[in-house]
Amino acid sequence: MAVGERDLTELDVLRNTILDLSVKYAELKGTPAFEPGKTYIPCAGKIIDSADLRYLIDSSLDMWLTAGRYAEEFEKALAKKFGLRESRLTVSGSAANLLAFTALTSWKLRKNRIAPGSEVLTVAAGFPTTVTPIIQNGCIPVFVDVDLETFNVDVKRLEEAVTEKTRAVMIAHTLGNPFNLAAVTDLCKRHNLYLVEDCCDAFGATYDGKGVGTFGDMATVSFYPAHHITMGEGGAVLSNRASLMKLAESYRDWGRDCFCAPGMADTCGKRFQQKLGDLPYGYDHKFTFSHIGYNMKATDMQAAIGVSQLAKVDQFIAKRRENFNLLTKAFIEEGLDEHFILPKATPNSDPSWFGYLLTLRDGRPYTRRDAVEYLDQHKVGTRQLFAGNLIRQPAFKNVEHRVVGPLTNTDKIMNDSFWIGVWPGIGEAERAYMVSVFKTMVRELRP
Repeated sequence: MAVGERDLTELDVLRNTILDLSVKYAELKGTPAFEPGKTYIPCAGKIIDSADLRYLIDSSLDMWLTAGRYAEEFEKALAKKFGLRESRLTVSGSAANLLAFTALTSWKLRKNRIAPGSEVLTVAAGFPTTVTPIIQNGCIPVFVDVDLETFNVDVKRLEEAVTEKTRAVMIAHTLGNPFNLAAVTDLCKRHNLYLVEDCCDAFGATYDGKGVGTFGDMATVSFYPAHHITMGEGGAVLSNRASLMKLAESYRDWGRDCFCAPGMADTCGKRFQQKLGDLPYGYDHKFTFSHIGYNMKATDMQAAIGVSQLAKVDQFIAKRRENFNLLTKAFIEEGLDEHFILPKATPNSDPSWFGYLLTLRDGRPYTRRDAVEYLDQHKVGTRQLFAGNLIRQPAFKNVEHRVVGPLTNTDKIMNDSFWIGVWPGIGEAERAYMVSVFKTMVRELRP
């Protein structure tokens, strides 16, 4: 046996030993048992197991560090899972939103590009980085109201908001509940508008039997620990349009014109045989830049965890739906719907719930602050609907924008809404305890 062959075999044995030990470590570590009233129930969290640790360590042993074999595997598997042709991994869901929208501003789109000063329709009740890419690209967000049961865009207001300056719609499927995609895609088609679907909270949700993310020009997803699957930090851009994905990749990878993968060269076969811009003929294509870009690439170690997590996403989604349905049943049985507006799925949709949003009904003798403080004291975690009303946030105070119609429901959500968890780490014992805390809360908070 040659020395190289012997060494390779020894390395393989050692590698497998390390990986097997990592699995044993994770299994021995386990998860502490839930104790009602003592164990805090976060509104979001991650489910990490021995398989995830094995994938992570396997990748780390390669010492490749930047995007590599696992990134390629993950991007292909993710696109297939969404029912789309291509995906590109990036550092976060927020970065994915920035890349997706910025791709639509590229000079390479010529007449169809979104130019500075263009208006983009969106909502103020949501997460800031669904909207900030609009501003960062010199465009003007146009805000419309949402409804209180689905917490998604009021499509009637959306229609009223269209002007000759409107170039796109960029909104999220709030807390995993799809917005009215039939109405929104019809509006975009009639007015020749781009549609960017922020699916960061909605992995696996469907509308009319079709997956979210497949309706628009671009889609985004997040892999932060609170989301449906995680790789720690991370996100992705997806599309059926290869031309748009090439632009998103360019902005992600420093703005370069070349699309070679890390460690590769001359994929196009014209590395030294092109003339672009005012550069001399034959200038190295790997160092030719067509956009003012960023470095937003993820690592192969992140992607390795993503590959492992993606294999479990269906069961994660099923558990979220189960928790949502059982909480709704319990809240109605206990009469808690008299105190709170309960969340409802958008008609014709099957949400992939991220959280369970509750809105205090008018006339309650306690405030949202009273409720969330009580819940926190009793170990039930809550979150508000992110920024509440973006135009009331200090960061947006001096941002140029337009509002169409009153933001009555958005302000109601800002003042009176909060959400609790439905993530897979919540089981029967946690649900029962959460409902019991709500029962005592509405009784004890009465004057």
